[in-house]
Amino acid sequence: MKNKEIKEIVKSTYGRVAKGAAQCGCSCGESNNKEFAKSIGYSEEELNIIPEEANLALSCGNPVAVAGLRENEVVLDLGSGAGFDCFLAANKVGPNGKVIGIDMTHEMVERAIENAKKNGVSNVEFRIGEIENLPVENNSIDVVISNCVINLSEDKSKVFKEIYRVLKPGGRIAISDIALLKNLPEKIQKNIAAYVGCVSGAILIDGYKRVVESAGLKNVKVTVKGSSACIDSNSEVSLDKSIFDCLEKNESLDDYVVSVYVEGFK
Repeated sequence: MKNKEIKEIVKSTYGRVAKGAAQCGCSCGESNNKEFAKSIGYSEEELNIIPEEANLALSCGNPVAVAGLRENEVVLDLGSGAGFDCFLAANKVGPNGKVIGIDMTHEMVERAIENAKKNGVSNVEFRIGEIENLPVENNSIDVVISNCVINLSEDKSKVFKEIYRVLKPGGRIAISDIALLKNLPEKIQKNIAAYVGCVSGAILIDGYKRVVESAGLKNVKVTVKGSSACIDSNSEVSLDKSIFDCLEKNESLDDYVVSVYVEGFK
């Protein structure tokens, strides 16, 4: 498939997720969103801050936990969905800080705006846009966060060049994402459901670090968080189960795919 076709499929799928018509992302098939969020690093206290309607269980970690957010900072969330991490970040930066969420899916942005209005959160703003072409001014952001989204981009180099462009000098990144321990079997690489489910668009850990550094960011650190919590053979996601036949005996996708935290500075 061409990149444009893949992007449209991703957009369509997550649009249906926003409307409650489908489940996808790193927690496909997860019935209890709150418990899932706890399992990947969110505390009960944090989840009480975030509007329940914003938790679509699409995360693979807690980037806010490693971002070290301070009052009055300006935060940018790439692929902000229904606003899950934005609302947590908004609480951290306070009323004089600001959080901007970017998502290419109209339905997600609409849901996030509705969640902000419903819960009286005034220091967040949601914009429609692609993470490869951010609708954000140069040198205007203190911290960029993202959660299980950059793996979905076909041009990760462009994403990090855009991140570098919008960060203020001294600005930083705190990203939770999916990366590979080793190359996926070809059959999984070519499976579009595995791509939408945050698996086959991921790249090797070392390659991820090189992409971030090539954009100009310094002191880049990629930390393996643990199990990916992504698609497995028992998932309810619409994935051709035969792809698991190409795994070696006693292997699972967790032998290939992990959650990582990515940090760095401009």
